[in-house]
Amino acid sequence: MLAAALAAAGLVLGACGSASVPSPGAAKIDVDTAQLRQLKHDAGVEACKPGGAAAVDGGLPDVTLPCLGGGKDVALSSLRGPLVVNLWASWCAPCRKEMPVLEEFHRRYGDRVDVVGVDFEDPQTLSAMALVQKSGVTYPLLADPQGALVGKAPFPARMGLPLFAFVDADGKVELAAGGVDSVDQLVSLVNDHLGVGL
Repeated sequence: MLAAALAAAGLVLGACGSASVPSPGAAKIDVDTAQLRQLKHDAGVEACKPGGAAAVDGGLPDVTLPCLGGGKDVALSSLRGPLVVNLWASWCAPCRKEMPVLEEFHRRYGDRVDVVGVDFEDPQTLSAMALVQKSGVTYPLLADPQGALVGKAPFPARMGLPLFAFVDADGKVELAAGGVDSVDQLVSLVNDHLGVGL
């Protein structure tokens, strides 16, 4: 009787490994819901602006990301600077601290240096948008909830947040750790990495 029970268990367990059972795919995280669109509108976040340039060696990866809270998708490799790309997440304490600094930089210097945020590996889209509202952020925001940028040059396979990607007029990128405490500190980084005096 025990042998019969073990044989039946073997058949059941064997069926779980069957090629006819599909494996689960990547989770679908919707970054364009009616609620997110409304929150984005209420916060006054600017529309995402796709670029028009071709990919270059040493530039942003050929990855297309959706606009957080709705809007046009953006192929990162098409963006040109001077541009500050900030990777952040709602669960990242230093990100929460520096986002108002980025917004102040955007308000002062956005006519000379663009700012784009990327909500990175952050499945909590409502928490992300709540942080955007609390921080007063209005610069355009993309979403990479499942880490499509991980390991895509120039981004490393292991990334600490916050992280800056400084993109020059030719599309070339330099990375730097984030965590700025003041607009002056960010101005200094922009001068160092982009050669733009503000």
